[in-house]
Amino acid sequence: MNYSPNDINSIVNYAKKLVGNSLRDFCGDDIKNHGFKGKGNFGQLLEKYYFQYEPNSTSEADFSEVGMELKTTPLKQISNGSYRSKERLVLNIINYFEVANQRFETSSFYKKNSHLLLIFYLHQYEIDVLDLLIKIVGEWKFPETDLEVIKSDWKLITDKIRQGKAHELSEGDTFYLGAATKGGKGGNLRGQPNSKIFAKQRAYSFKQGYLNHIIATLSKDLSLSYGKLITSKEQIRNTTIQELVIERFNPYIGKTIDDIIINLNNKRLNKSAKGFYSSLTKLILGISLEKEIEEFDKAEIKLKTIRLKLNDLPKEDMSFPSFSYLDLVNEDWDNSSFKEILETKYFFVFFKYDQNEVLRLNKVKFWNMSQKDIIEAKKVWQKLKKVIANGDIVREVVNGIRHTNFPSKSFNKIAHIRPHAQNAADTLPLPVRDKITKQMEYTKHSFWLNSSYIKDVILPE
Repeated sequence: MNYSPNDINSIVNYAKKLVGNSLRDFCGDDIKNHGFKGKGNFGQLLEKYYFQYEPNSTSEADFSEVGMELKTTPLKQISNGSYRSKERLVLNIINYFEVANQRFETSSFYKKNSHLLLIFYLHQYEIDVLDLLIKIVGEWKFPETDLEVIKSDWKLITDKIRQGKAHELSEGDTFYLGAATKGGKGGNLRGQPNSKIFAKQRAYSFKQGYLNHIIATLSKDLSLSYGKLITSKEQIRNTTIQELVIERFNPYIGKTIDDIIINLNNKRLNKSAKGFYSSLTKLILGISLEKEIEEFDKAEIKLKTIRLKLNDLPKEDMSFPSFSYLDLVNEDWDNSSFKEILETKYFFVFFKYDQNEVLRLNKVKFWNMSQKDIIEAKKVWQKLKKVIANGDIVREVVNGIRHTNFPSKSFNKIAHIRPHAQNAADTLPLPVRDKITKQMEYTKHSFWLNSSYIKDVILPE
């Protein structure tokens, strides 16, 4: 070996020699006929041919002598030259029976992942795995404030497992540490304690937002500017992110938007600006307008502002970004963009019109969809995929208006499909020609959450 497995500095310094290089640069002829296949082969090749130990799936850290785990993960480069994670970082598989009897400090998760050696490589399509360039290498130990949040996430996951509810786990349950599905189609079903229901195999994972924070820290990327809600470990030990946020909103409940602006004493707020509600939220939380909310970014929390009528029905359905027809027909459910949307944690800010048609802050709420409702909403995705793949988008054209076979509100109690375009000419390509219009492109559409679902399920306590 060209490093000492008993010396952390030796391991890290040896790893950092990879930056700017590929595996082929270092391993040469030894690696040509490697025989490794599958999604994780970059990491396996790195272990066997660079660090010179056999890939394994033991419960111990990879560098067991110093308690450090090796993890590799792909990057993507954005327009300003900075790097972002291409996907979440999957850690160790969750053994439902074992974890139910563990404490965090002595858990298999913490023993394996408390000290990480992270190696990030730039993902490039149609590039041989041996030629992928390594861009960032560094150690990661949880900062004290992050560790408190991760402890809370781990406890929530574990409590569900202990209650026999592993089948109800969702990535939207937690903030930084997720329980991601792991396995092929069907989910590699596993038994669980205190329940006869089989649950999909899951693994601990860092959400992409948290991984982006690690990337920015290790690469000293100054393009991300954050304001913090949590300023000390003592602060987060005595409360949660949810409680902290709701506490800061409570003094403004019942107030009009104008009253809130006056109380905040900020003359930079422009009510007609596109990002007004996002800016208003930042100021209520004590975050400068030019900064992002660090904890929201790490947890990938999406802010949604909903305006309610007097009867509590939202003024409109809730839209999501338009989807790609090409991507949708080629994705499976577990890796679909719609499932990712449904498993997101949301922060809802509800404003309600009073009898004088004046908007007042009504309530705020963190929310993520239950697994039961995710399974119900999956039916919308399944029908949509079938309609697109079969070229059956348009049902009929009446007086120049196209009527589609897309799932409507009457099809599903949770979600439906509607246009999400500037006009009919704002289109995306189709995988197959539409049978009625004979076109190879169609107006942009997106998934929408039904207003009745928001009223009946999300709004109540």
